[in-house]
Amino acid sequence: MHKENDSFLSLPPSRARLAAVLRASRDVITIDLAAETLGVDRHQAAKLLSRWRAQGWMRRIGPGLYVPVPLDLATSQQVVEDPWTLVPSLFGKSYIGGWTAAHHWDLTEQLFNEVLVFTTQRAPQKHAAQGVIFSLRHSTEKRFFGLKTIWRGSTRVMISDPARTLIDMLASPDTGGGIDQVIECIATYLASENAQRTLLIDYAKQYGNGAIFKRLGYLAEKHLSDDELSAACRNNLTQGYARLDPTLSCNKLATSWRLWVPAHDR
Repeated sequence: MHKENDSFLSLPPSRARLAAVLRASRDVITIDLAAETLGVDRHQAAKLLSRWRAQGWMRRIGPGLYVPVPLDLATSQQVVEDPWTLVPSLFGKSYIGGWTAAHHWDLTEQLFNEVLVFTTQRAPQKHAAQGVIFSLRHSTEKRFFGLKTIWRGSTRVMISDPARTLIDMLASPDTGGGIDQVIECIATYLASENAQRTLLIDYAKQYGNGAIFKRLGYLAEKHLSDDELSAACRNNLTQGYARLDPTLSCNKLATSWRLWVPAHDR
């Protein structure tokens, strides 16, 4: 330990400061972290980070956010091995959800090229960083429930649990890759030993979108032959009409579910 400290202190001052920041960081380097580590103000820290970026020691991934550049990846656009580690720093209060969470929980084998993130930030629907496309959906804080914290390396990331993932996909089928993909995910969940129908109903109530019960009840009855789930949804049916998938042409009315469905749907 003594030799390691001696080696660190023998570096030139500029390299010693860089080394100190890299050692203090986890996956993402912020201006505040650099300022605290070096005992300087934010303006000085920002100038140092900008200089190190120009020298090729790190790359900027967002306002005031940087990642170190490993020497063997200095000419590559892909710096971060696990893009999930960028989510908390890039998008603040956020969680991994939709198709990305569905794949993580083995609800689907389909792997999408984009990482889907729900965030309280008002941001464009697409954000590119380190060769990765993040697909963003706005969410309110009251809908931050049914989440789990997982570690990705040294970074804590929030992700919707399996039942919560399905609720998001039922609220907005596009976050699951379309209604056909959503049906497959629900079927996989219901067939698993960890399936909790009452939890799905509780989450749907807490979410507060009547279209969820209409879609889930219709699918449970017509596609999944799940009488228990369809009955629970019928008991929570709200007024008004919804579409099975807003991205599709839905011109046939399933009257009992107050749901417009595609004409070809059985």
